Amino acid sequence: MTEEKIREILPDVCYTKAEVDIMLADAVAKAKAIDEASMKQHNRNATIISMILGFTCLALFLDGLLRILGIIPPFLGLDVNVIDQIVEKVKRG
Repeated sequence: MTEEKIREILPDVCYTKAEVDIMLADAVAKAKAIDEASMKQHNRNATIISMILGFTCLALFLDGLLRILGIIPPFLGLDVNVIDQIVEKVKRG
């Protein structure tokens, strides 16, 4: 069967190689655009999550440091202040 005969029988189903190449090029371009957009969104979300986790860790570290140094009062009766112990050891000498 020739290409013309096939096109007469099934005009909406048959495509030439040039038409297929154009459709593939369009599909690849759309896929690349979707991939770039999804990677951009992923990077933005990952950055925000990393910033939140980093800030939280830094805040908890600073809180513990200030409690050890006695600048912030004990929490729930857990006294981790070491300054008094250091002063006592220095006085004993």
